[in-house]
Amino acid sequence: MNKEFKTLIESYSDKLSRKVLSDVVEYLPSKVTKKQLKEILDKLVDITEKSVINPGECVGLVSAESIGEPGTQMTLNTFHSAGVAEMQVTQGLPRIIEIFDARKIIKTPTMEIYLKEEHNGLEKVKDFAVRIKQTKLGELISDISINILEQTLKVSLNKELLENLNIEIDSLYKVVKTKSKGFSMSKTAEGFTLGAKDSKVGELKALYDMKEKVKSFKICGVKGINQVLPVKRDEEYIILTSGTNLKEILSLPEVDAFRTTCNDLHEIFSVLGIEAVRQAVISEVNGVIESQGLDIDSRHIMLVADTMCISGEFKGVTRFGVVSEKSSVLARCSFETPIKHISGAALSGERDYLRSVVENVMINQPVPLGTGLPGLITKIK
Repeated sequence: MNKEFKTLIESYSDKLSRKVLSDVVEYLPSKVTKKQLKEILDKLVDITEKSVINPGECVGLVSAESIGEPGTQMTLNTFHSAGVAEMQVTQGLPRIIEIFDARKIIKTPTMEIYLKEEHNGLEKVKDFAVRIKQTKLGELISDISINILEQTLKVSLNKELLENLNIEIDSLYKVVKTKSKGFSMSKTAEGFTLGAKDSKVGELKALYDMKEKVKSFKICGVKGINQVLPVKRDEEYIILTSGTNLKEILSLPEVDAFRTTCNDLHEIFSVLGIEAVRQAVISEVNGVIESQGLDIDSRHIMLVADTMCISGEFKGVTRFGVVSEKSSVLARCSFETPIKHISGAALSGERDYLRSVVENVMINQPVPLGTGLPGLITKIK
């Protein structure tokens, strides 16, 4: 790019953002004249000025209205996620409520695991999927029985399944031995036998408890990943999972950590921090809205995401979340449990300075928005 063009682009640095100007430099066609470049920049300035909000604009109310109105029409059915009919994922209004309430326990926790290019062959993806799936001992047992006379617990293993999952019998014995403290263990042709070390009264109850406990022993895989499903998307294979464990999955060398995502927002917050969870809220809500065939301007969703993350903690739009942080007593009690808020404020002698919208509506005063925002002052001689 010649010096003349660079000077022209730099002259717009006070009117356009650095990102827009760098995009102009990147995508500018080679056969463009100075006059055409000036027209492009003027058009961009025009678009930017039109998209700027007016002072005193009621952004909160417009956002609430713009999300609430299509949300009311959104079907209450729980659909399959867009483009992937293989896995049932919470969609529609139930998912939106889950996100905005910042629920700690979600109905269908799931991950989309992308692998690095060198690990993206079909066989490699299948092997990796088998390796990360959490396998419990209960899945490998073909038969389990208690011998009351000898007071032992006999476990028979499914040898075929062990071969398919590449689990070595010796390593399996080691895992069981370390987890079954207080019991003696001996190998058999079918599997192994557990017996109580000391013969006590009530030992039978301990054996029955052990019978259930043995089934839950984790043998291999990543904790929390209950099911895996390799799927071809465009030209590459990705792995969909039921259950999440973002921290452990991202630490695996085969995983592309830049694109791998999960839908548990609290887990994203604990692993990647507040900026990541803000972006995740925007992406998740946009995904649900698009899959339902609706159209909501992304800026409304961004405002809600900012409100949920502004304190540095991830909080839901509930009376325990963002509403509890409002400085105004009347604003808090307009949401839920008014008597509790008013009596609490009266006991602690709290003041309300009526700086926001809802409290002024309550006491029938002009709201500080639009023309109600500026005040006129006159000089008196």
